[in-house]
Parts: sequence; structure tokens; C-alpha cells
Amino acid sequence: MHIWVDADACPKMIKEVLFRAAIRTKTSLTLVANSFITYPGSPFINAIQVEKGFDSADNYIVSQVSPNDLVITADIPLAAEVVAKRALAINPRGELYTANNVKQRLNIRDMNEQLRSTGERVGGPAALSNKEKTAFANTLDRCLAKKL
Repeated sequence: MHIWVDADACPKMIKEVLFRAAIRTKTSLTLVANSFITYPGSPFINAIQVEKGFDSADNYIVSQVSPNDLVITADIPLAAEVVAKRALAINPRGELYTANNVKQRLNIRDMNEQLRSTGERVGGPAALSNKEKTAFANTLDRCLAKKL
């Protein structure tokens, strides 16, 4: 298993959980972003800086991901592509995307986008809570336990 992180929008507290988990479980982790990302020195952690542009990081991740890899992203279209490639995807709030739920999440996302385009206000997600950080860590641990 390799962990891929859609790092441009990944909250710092989630990255810290990921860094500790990668080192503890000796699992390779790659941060993918279109800007410079700092990360701890570890043989298990690296970063790839892709060119700036719409979905550059997403496209890179999709091109590199293999079945049973794990992708951390809040981007639902990216999660759908990852799940289609038989990899796992978790959002920073701890929700595991599956073939059963990712299509529904994609439909909700598209509906909200349509509402925004008509001028309806559809608020963004609330700030990440400690409860959601814990949910993320628990989901991550379950996925990593399958690896071991």
C-alpha cells in the first residue's frame, strides 16, 4: 500500500496524523501539490510538486495510484476515479469512499454546484473538528491494519 495525499487542500492537522502513521507503520506516503510542501525528513515520506493548473495534482495521483493504495482527498471526483481503480479513498473528516457511496456523494456535489451557479448560497464545509480528526485517524488505522 502506498498513501497518496491531495496535499494542496489537506488540513495541517490531518497531514500530521498521516506523517506519524506513515513512520509508525513504515508505509510510503507521497504528498502531491502544485506548491512547495514541507514535510518531516523520513525515508517513508516524500513530496511531488506538479505544475500549477486545474486538477494537476488530481491527474498525477490518478496516473500513479494502484489497486489497494490509499488516497487522502476531499475532492469527490478524484475519490470516484480512485475507487474506480480499486484503491481506497478517505476524506479528511474520516469518511471512507466506497463504490457504494461515492456516486451519491458525487451527485450531491453536482447538485450543490448547480445551486451555486444559479446564485443560491450553498456554504462550504465547516472547520475540521477534533472529533473529525479522531474519526480520520481511526479510519486511517483501519485501512493501514489491512495492509499489515
